[in-house]
Amino acid sequence: MNLTKSNELTKKIKEKAFEEGFDAVGIARVPGSSRIKLRTDSLDRWLQAGHQANMEWMKSPRRKNIEHMLQGVQSVLAVGLNYYIDTDQTPKDISIARYGWGKDYHKVIEKKLKKIGKLLETERPSTKWKICVDTSAFLDKAWAEEAGIGWIGKHSNIINSKIGSWMFLGHLLSTEVLEADEPSKPICGECEKCIEACPTKAIEEPFIVNSNKCLAYHTLENREKELPENIISKMGNWIAGCDICQDVCPWNQANISNTSEPDLQPSEWILNITKKNALSWSDKEWKKNLNNSALKRMKPWMWRRNINSISNN
Repeated sequence: MNLTKSNELTKKIKEKAFEEGFDAVGIARVPGSSRIKLRTDSLDRWLQAGHQANMEWMKSPRRKNIEHMLQGVQSVLAVGLNYYIDTDQTPKDISIARYGWGKDYHKVIEKKLKKIGKLLETERPSTKWKICVDTSAFLDKAWAEEAGIGWIGKHSNIINSKIGSWMFLGHLLSTEVLEADEPSKPICGECEKCIEACPTKAIEEPFIVNSNKCLAYHTLENREKELPENIISKMGNWIAGCDICQDVCPWNQANISNTSEPDLQPSEWILNITKKNALSWSDKEWKKNLNNSALKRMKPWMWRRNINSISNN
């Protein structure tokens, strides 16, 4: 493909991505800059330190080579979807991370990216493409940074200068050669507010989150019948995820627009749920309320375990 045609296709794809409602859009060229190797090496050190806790899927070798996701991949479209809602849960006797307030973001992103993939297919019938969200064995944050839609902050989340870190990520891998954007440059500077605010000191050093200490890990992924005592004592009211490191981030203090995505608007029960009410749910009620949410990864017994943990805190 000549340069002019490549630029035209790149422009069409980006326009389509914004049309689908994504708030940040960028493209990286495979194999990427030297930073991809640095991020891959960092993953190796993180795994060797055991920071993945029981998340064995993080060890997948596919995560270290993008070719394992799509053979012949040439370009990566990275997109960010704002999920910020400027409202509070009331009453405040339990807290649920913002990522779980609306419908399952994986499905929302996949639906939008599929339309972009179909456009690519129409423009280039011989192309191959693959959708990746954060459940894929893929260095999503590293490639988002490489595509210029944000940098990896010290809390390990992607930060965009306009949306802050309230952003879901998605990627469309393609065998087409597209025009690449400049990678983002980390600009957290000397700020360590996220590190200082973490109640369990899970951010052991900049960019390194030890899942063994993380409230989000324990409330969402830990399958033990009881949570560790040192986690229970620091849980506060968090029963599903934790937003503390993002809440204190200076990049999230700006006037961030509320997401306009209908499927990411908070469910009524999310904003009004109480500890007593949540504990009273049967398994059937739990499934009804959480079945279309990203929180469905939790099991009813984990839900109750977490609530009982903060009740005894």
